[in-house]
Amino acid sequence: MSDPTPADVQAFIEKGLACVHVDVEGDGRHFFATIVSAEFEGTSRVARQRRVYQALGDRMREQIHALSMKTLTPAEWAASPQPAATHHH
Repeated sequence: MSDPTPADVQAFIEKGLACVHVDVEGDGRHFFATIVSAEFEGTSRVARQRRVYQALGDRMREQIHALSMKTLTPAEWAASPQPAATHHH
């Protein structure tokens, strides 16, 4: 079984969790994901991460060796500074 790509991990998350935005970076073994979902409303950081792990299911144990994540609600995402690349003046 080959290592998943960041796009694979993004697709796995989007399949198991209703997301407004997902961005995944990684090298096939270690990944960093920014995940924005309304399902995170009113939940703790630990509960949000548990929900992402639930969405990934067995892939978390079998294919994805390390996943760091930033989990945000749509309101938190809207309030957070976006990368400068999105605004050109």
